Amino acid sequence: MNKDYFFCGVGGSGMLPLAMIVQAMGARIAGSDRALDQGRTPDKFDWLRAHGVALHPQDGSGVTSPDQIVVATGAVEDTVPDIGAAKRIGAVIKTRPQLLSELFNAAPTSIGVAGTSGKSTITGMVAWILDQAGRKPTVVNGAVMKNFADADHPFASALVGGPDLFVAEVDESDGSIARYDATVAVVSNISLDHKSMEELRDLFGGFVGRATTAVLNLDNPETAALAQELAPGKPITFALGEEEADLSAHDLKPLPTGMSFELRVRGEAARAVVLNVPGAHNVANALAALGAVKALGVSVDDAVAALETFAGIRRRLEVVGTRNNVTVIDDFAHNPDKIAATLKTLHAFDGRLLILFQPHGFGPLKLMKREFIEGFAGLMREHDVLLMPEPVYYGGTTDRSVGSEDIAAGVRAEGRQAEALATRADCGDRIVEIAKPGDRVVVMGARDDSLSSFAAELLARL
Repeated sequence: MNKDYFFCGVGGSGMLPLAMIVQAMGARIAGSDRALDQGRTPDKFDWLRAHGVALHPQDGSGVTSPDQIVVATGAVEDTVPDIGAAKRIGAVIKTRPQLLSELFNAAPTSIGVAGTSGKSTITGMVAWILDQAGRKPTVVNGAVMKNFADADHPFASALVGGPDLFVAEVDESDGSIARYDATVAVVSNISLDHKSMEELRDLFGGFVGRATTAVLNLDNPETAALAQELAPGKPITFALGEEEADLSAHDLKPLPTGMSFELRVRGEAARAVVLNVPGAHNVANALAALGAVKALGVSVDDAVAALETFAGIRRRLEVVGTRNNVTVIDDFAHNPDKIAATLKTLHAFDGRLLILFQPHGFGPLKLMKREFIEGFAGLMREHDVLLMPEPVYYGGTTDRSVGSEDIAAGVRAEGRQAEALATRADCGDRIVEIAKPGDRVVVMGARDDSLSSFAAELLARL
């Protein structure tokens, strides 16, 4: 692949791993990023420079040749200078999903991991199992996989392996799931997030229909319905406590740093499993990963041994540290399902929760206002406190009619403590003011790399 690629938004969680894989295939990589221009996350851009990526301002100046292939995120608009420059000089423009799906579909064997929640964790689990089994997968994830992160690879959201086996987190929010033709299609769950349920059923149904094998969750009504529609032998099913599933987990017990459970695989003896990631949702994620690798012939014993050393995904219930007996946790939860999984996991142990939730956009707040209110009000305990700054907003014509105060007011009306403040800094000040020994502070949100820095700074102030 002796070509020049220019990635517009090269530091993004989805773009960076793709750029690294394209570079490993022999292409020259350049890029721009709004965060670079704004001075955010400088360490990431220093790392990219050190790994041979030429960085430019996001003003079009880096797009100079019609031979360049300009890669844009699905969300990039024509008003972005790099895209305008590409159009003026006649360079090829591809979206990230277009490029990723081309690489994915070119591999003889592929695993696509889809679903409303759990995608990054399942992808990381599958990657680690296949790596430990010597299968040399190439992996594109949307988050950093701790097992592969080291001093030289702090942003290990990609794994460069061989050309024969490609594993990718597949996104339905932009409809790009329709591009992927997977050997093994994993669907963790389907619930309201970015699109209507009718659109989601079509997208996931098509994804599963094109695959050779589908790994489906019987605990979720929508994925269970997909399983019913498939020919016998095509689905591998999983569930918590459901005897009818091909893989099931029983006798779940929360541990201080993870979960233990009994794994039952149809036709095999039960096995005791210990995970080093917490929550019942991660047991379900583990079952999905086991189903995916089982479809490729990895033995259950080998897969379980790898899972027991799975270190987790960055920003998935990640403990930042404890100071003066207050623990700060950094978490990617941003939709009602993910928030519910986090709160249920944290409430398996005692202690008040101080929840900072930074919404990742005005659109999701409007679409899921009722679900957000019901989720927080139903799962928060009497002494928990929710603090919300205004949603992430990078400009544009977004409908801003529903804001954080609408959610906070709804939660208060249900008898729980919730405050909406103007800025994230204000929320941080409030947390420092009210935190006391035994509390756990959880920083929740997506689409903003600076949340991790904020969580670390908050810990230092406690």
